[in-house]
Amino acid sequence: MPQLNTSTWPITIMSMIMTLFIMFQLKISKHLYHLNPAPLTVESHKYTNPWEIKWTKIYSPLSLPLRQ
Repeated sequence: MPQLNTSTWPITIMSMIMTLFIMFQLKISKHLYHLNPAPLTVESHKYTNPWEIKWTKIYSPLSLPLRQ
C-alpha cells in the first residue's frame, strides 16, 4: 500500500491561512463604520396592569413555616 506524500501539507496549510487572513482584512477594510453614532431615545410604554399597581410577594413553599 503506497504511503501518502505529506511533504506539501505545511505549505498548503500556510497558504490557506494567509489567504483567509487577506480575505478577512479586505472584507473588514471595506466595511463602513459610523463616525459619530448618536444615541437612540426609546420611549417606554406604560401598561396599566392590575399587578403593577400593588406590591405582591410570592412565598416559596420551602420558606414557609411547617404546619403541624
